[in-house]
Amino acid sequence: MTLRLFDTETRTLRDFTPSVPGKASIYLCGATVQGEPHIGHVRSGVAFDVLRRWLAANGFDVAFIRNVTDIDDKILNKAAAAGRPWWEWAATHERAFDAAYDALGVLPPSAQPRATGFITQMVELMQRLIDRGHAYAADGNVYFDVRSYPSYGELSGQKLDDVQQGEGAGTGKRDQRDFTMWKAAKPGEPTWPSPWGPGRPGWHLECSAMAEYFLGAEFDIHCGGVDLVFPHHENEIAQSKAAGDSFARYWLHNGWVTLGGEKMSKSLGNTLSVPNMLKTVRAVELRYYLGSAHFASMLEYSEQALTDAAATYRRLEAFVQRVADRHGDVPVGKWTDTFAEALDDNLAVPRALAEIHRVVHEGNKALESGDADTARELAGRTRAMLAILGVDPLDPHWASGRDSAAATNALDVLVRAELDRRAQARADKDWTAADAVRDRLNTAGVEVTDTPAGPEWSLSGKG
Repeated sequence: MTLRLFDTETRTLRDFTPSVPGKASIYLCGATVQGEPHIGHVRSGVAFDVLRRWLAANGFDVAFIRNVTDIDDKILNKAAAAGRPWWEWAATHERAFDAAYDALGVLPPSAQPRATGFITQMVELMQRLIDRGHAYAADGNVYFDVRSYPSYGELSGQKLDDVQQGEGAGTGKRDQRDFTMWKAAKPGEPTWPSPWGPGRPGWHLECSAMAEYFLGAEFDIHCGGVDLVFPHHENEIAQSKAAGDSFARYWLHNGWVTLGGEKMSKSLGNTLSVPNMLKTVRAVELRYYLGSAHFASMLEYSEQALTDAAATYRRLEAFVQRVADRHGDVPVGKWTDTFAEALDDNLAVPRALAEIHRVVHEGNKALESGDADTARELAGRTRAMLAILGVDPLDPHWASGRDSAAATNALDVLVRAELDRRAQARADKDWTAADAVRDRLNTAGVEVTDTPAGPEWSLSGKG
C-alpha cells in the first residue's frame, strides 16, 4: 500500500508514513451539538470513514477519535432560547448526531470525548503555554499570544497583519489578533474552576487537549471540514506546537455540501436534516450520495442529484442481489488493483466507483450468459469494493433496507406503468387523462418531474 494524501499544511500530495509502523492515528473534529444534524454536518463522517476503512483493510491498527463540542456560545444561546438546560440541549443533539452517523453506517469512533470531560487537561495545556511565554491571563480570561508563534498562518495561508479571529475585543487582550483559550465566568453561564478564576474553555483549546490526551504529542492525521482551516485548525496548531507537541503529521479537509452555490448552514436556513432526508431515500442510498464525490470537492445538493445517485446505487445492489438469489452465498472477495490505485491516490472515490461499475457491467454479462462462477467472483469483488465505501448491500447493517429496496423496485414497475399511460394520453392529446394519472401519483406521494430524458419520479413524502 502506497497511500498518498493531499496535506493542507504543505499543499502537496504526500506518501502516508505513519508515526508508528502498522498503526494509524486519526483525529476528526466532530459536531458542535447545537441542533439537528443535516447532511452538511455528516459529510465529514462519511468521507473519513472511507479513509478509516481503507487503512484498516490494508492491515493498519486504526485509532480514530471524533470529539463532541458540548459547551459553546451557540449551544448556550439556543438552549436559553428554548428554555432548556444547556447540558440537556447538548446531550439531546449529541444523541441525534450519533443516530445519524449510525444510520449512515459510519463506524463508531475508538473514543468520542466530550469537551466538558477534559477541563483538567485544558487547564494544564494553558499553564504550559503561559510558562513558555505563549499565553497570558487577563481579567479571568486566558489568551494565546499570536505574535509569539512565528509560524502562525502557515496552514491557512493567512498573513498575520490580516488575521481576524472573529471574537470581538475581549477583556484584557493585548492584541486583537490573539485568540481566547479560557473565557471568564459570566452570569448564568456554566463554569469550571481554574487558576485564573471560574470560566469555561474556548473552542480551539478543546481539540488540542483532547487530541493530545488520546493520541499523544504526535499523531498521524487531523481531519475536518474546509471551513475549519481558519481559525480553528490554525489555532490548534499554534497552541499545540507552542506547548512543545509535534501534533498532526497530515491535515485533510473535506469540502462543503452546498445548496445554490452556498455552504449549507443553519444561518442560511437551507439545511436538510438527516431524519427528513431518510423519509425520501434509504440510508444506504444517502450514504452513497454523500460519499460519491471526492472528499475534498464541494458537493452541490439537488433533489435530482440525490435521486440519480440512489438509482445508480440500486443498479449496483441489484447485481449483487441477483447473483445471491440465483447462485447462493456471495462471499466478500478482493478489490481490484485499479480500485486500490484509485483510493491510494488521495482517496479518489469517483475513479474507484468507475471501476466498480466496470466490474458490475462484466458481472451482469456473465450472469446473462450463465457463467455462474465468473458472476459470483465479480459479485464478491463488488462487495469488497463497496464495503470499503461503506455500502456493501449484503452487509448486515443494511439488512432492513433490502426489503425497502425490493419495495422500491416493485413500486418503480407500477409507477412506470402509470407513466406509460400518461405518455400515451399526452400523445393522444387527452390532457384530462394525462392530468388524472399525475394527480393519482401525487395523491400517493409520488412526484413526477419531466426531463429531456423522459419523466422521472421520486417520493415526495406527502402521501
